[in-house]
Amino acid sequence: MKKIIYTILLSFIMLPQLIQAQTEEVGAIGSMYSYPVVYNYDEQVVWYFDLSTTTFAPEEEIYLWIWSPSEPDAGNWENSSDFAKLKYEGNMKWSISLTPTQYFTKTSQEIATSAGFWFRLKNKNGTKQTDVANMSHLDFSSFYTDNEMIRSYPMSPTIDAGVSILFNSNLVAGFENAGSVHFHSGLNDWSVLQEYQAWLPEIVEKTKLKNLGNGFYKMDLIPSQYYGTAADFVMENIVFILVKDDWAGTSPSQVIYAGEYIAPPSPEFMFFPLQISQKDFLGMIRKNNEVGVNKLIYTISAGTKIISGEFSGGVSEIKGFINLVSELKGVENLTEIHVLVKDNKGTTISDTTIPLKKLD
Repeated sequence: MKKIIYTILLSFIMLPQLIQAQTEEVGAIGSMYSYPVVYNYDEQVVWYFDLSTTTFAPEEEIYLWIWSPSEPDAGNWENSSDFAKLKYEGNMKWSISLTPTQYFTKTSQEIATSAGFWFRLKNKNGTKQTDVANMSHLDFSSFYTDNEMIRSYPMSPTIDAGVSILFNSNLVAGFENAGSVHFHSGLNDWSVLQEYQAWLPEIVEKTKLKNLGNGFYKMDLIPSQYYGTAADFVMENIVFILVKDDWAGTSPSQVIYAGEYIAPPSPEFMFFPLQISQKDFLGMIRKNNEVGVNKLIYTISAGTKIISGEFSGGVSEIKGFINLVSELKGVENLTEIHVLVKDNKGTTISDTTIPLKKLD
């Protein structure tokens, strides 16, 4: 344990000293995940990053700057290399495709015993950066010894996220010396089908499991994409059998139950305090913002004076205060102000008139 802690601390200490004091901190990465869900270090994987919690703009060019288990783009903080550039996927999500052993020029064992994947995301010249982050890696090695026929990562998949299904064919009679293994399956008790059709080459390839060696196999899929479901489809389960070669053998029927879909909370906006005078601070806050909304842009009309500005934040919250004391100094006989608030996508959040409390 001490060795692990020391290694992690050393990773931070050894961060290259290229980060300049003027670098803008854009916030923490909202969420990260990989596809496939589980993978070997010598297998190609796509890492996904949700940056809706940051002040990065949609479609902004963003790069991976990683220093553990190695630093592939060393010395290029102010001019990131093209190989480190992320792909914009829409809805404030970016991705990068890599094979860890190749990207880091390390063996699988060296990566496994390293401190892990520690990095920041940044713009090309390094003037913007996220908080330090770590991309987790799921160790599925216990499947090789736990005497399970099927294991799913996650145990309860959802319709729009990846799932990796592991199969130990050594526990099913008739799968010896299989040339290939295929996924004959459906959703919601076979109501939506993706059959294994051995006479159609494109279906053979689509349903084929990845051979991990020694009788172990893996199927990776995103249900909504794999089965071509409608946007409002509610997945209850994945049912399937595994098929050897051209139906030379089959596994018992299997079912994986879907996770519950939890809709995101609705946005909430408010001014505070509820009563103000022109010698107060006017606060505004918006919670549970939509993906890609990271600014509140306001325009206040106070008599002949116009006050404008913006506040930045993320999905969870955008909040700020306007100093009416200084902004309205010298403006007399005001009884109200008009406040227009829009988000960075141009959507009107609030268009209202606020009365001003008269001072004694």
